[in-house]
Amino acid sequence: MKLMTYITLAVSLALTACSGTKNLVTARTDMPETFVPSAYADSISIADVAWWEFYTDPTLTKIMKIALENNRDLLKAASRIEQMRELYGVQKANLLPQVGLNVGYSHETNNYNGTGTKNDPEHDLKLPITWEMNLWGAMFHARNAGKARYIASEEDYRAMRMELIAEVATVYVRLLSLENELAIVKRTLHTRQESLDQARIRFEGGLTSETVYQQAKVEYSTAASMIPDLELRVTSTRNALTLLMGEYPHEILGERTFEFNTALQDKLPLGVPSDLLKRRPDLRGAEQRLKAAMADVGMSYADRFPSIKIGFTPGFENDALTNFFKSPFTYVVGSIAGSVFDFGRKKRKYKASIAVYDQTRYEYEQAVMKAFTEVNTAVTAYSGYQKNRRLMIELCEAAAKYVNLARLQYRGGTLNYIDVLDAQRRYFNAQIGVNNAMRDEYLALINLYKALGGGWN
Repeated sequence: MKLMTYITLAVSLALTACSGTKNLVTARTDMPETFVPSAYADSISIADVAWWEFYTDPTLTKIMKIALENNRDLLKAASRIEQMRELYGVQKANLLPQVGLNVGYSHETNNYNGTGTKNDPEHDLKLPITWEMNLWGAMFHARNAGKARYIASEEDYRAMRMELIAEVATVYVRLLSLENELAIVKRTLHTRQESLDQARIRFEGGLTSETVYQQAKVEYSTAASMIPDLELRVTSTRNALTLLMGEYPHEILGERTFEFNTALQDKLPLGVPSDLLKRRPDLRGAEQRLKAAMADVGMSYADRFPSIKIGFTPGFENDALTNFFKSPFTYVVGSIAGSVFDFGRKKRKYKASIAVYDQTRYEYEQAVMKAFTEVNTAVTAYSGYQKNRRLMIELCEAAAKYVNLARLQYRGGTLNYIDVLDAQRRYFNAQIGVNNAMRDEYLALINLYKALGGGWN
């Protein structure tokens, strides 16, 4: 059983029978009713939560606000909205008459048949008014196309805000994870330094072999060699974050802690599938571009018919300024212009616009399928990373106990030192594993929030 969701574009309701678009296929998406697990089904969605309420870490929200104000890509998208708004205004103005103003003076001399030179001056003041009749609806379609592209630019801006917020959160979490991993390595290095000192003393005192001492040096050097690379990755990630903020590289101040809303992690309401079409701005933008493509088809079809223009020019015209305003002037004209033989140019242009519409329709349907695929993948990933984090925490706790027991047994003489080093190595890897598991879980939560359309409001 499938839930059939038909996206019927509102512009199609306004098309006349002669518009040439009445037979166009409207976009359609098919989705199963059980798209998301029933455990997550709800009438609300986490995507309805504002980003400043979803991301509660104070440093992160501060960084996001700066990024939303300074990011150059976002500022460029805002400028494009202004461009499309003005172009939409042009299309609306084209429906109205155009009024001009002509003020002129000419002085002409004539000498016909040698009868003498005669002066022929002329003063004129005219207000030409022209209006093209929208008989075939071409201007209405042009206006609708401009409106759709203007709205699409707004949706693109919102989609970019959604992407930027998710990207900032992603880089911030990666930075926290790297800093935490660096702290783990430094703590481990301190512990291994103590073990190395003890191994050296025992070796010099003849209590252990050189093998144990060299093994302790290997473990210490292994941990020490990780620090330069981690410090470089921390700096690189921090610089990537400042770039998203629209600023030059600098140290990001503030307390850095994971403070996501824990209530959201227990149960994540995803909403119903059809709401995704209304919530995600990238899908709404794609729908508006489809409307614009349909309006372009109507324009191309109407262009095949003659254009009808009416002109009316009132004013004053006299050969002298004396009694100028007592010399009214009027001029009325009507014209019908069109091609008699264009050898199929306009017909081919009309068919080409239909092909563009079909391409846009397929792009929209592909975007819808991609969006639902992203949600499905994000739900599965988040659930899997939650389980992995719990398992890694259990592993880390067991590894910590293993280290304590190994040390006690080594001191009691029932365990070799190599086994103590192995226990320490397992505990170190387990700590890194927990750090990475937490990182992956938060990244999955960020991705799920974005996939559902959250973060742009």
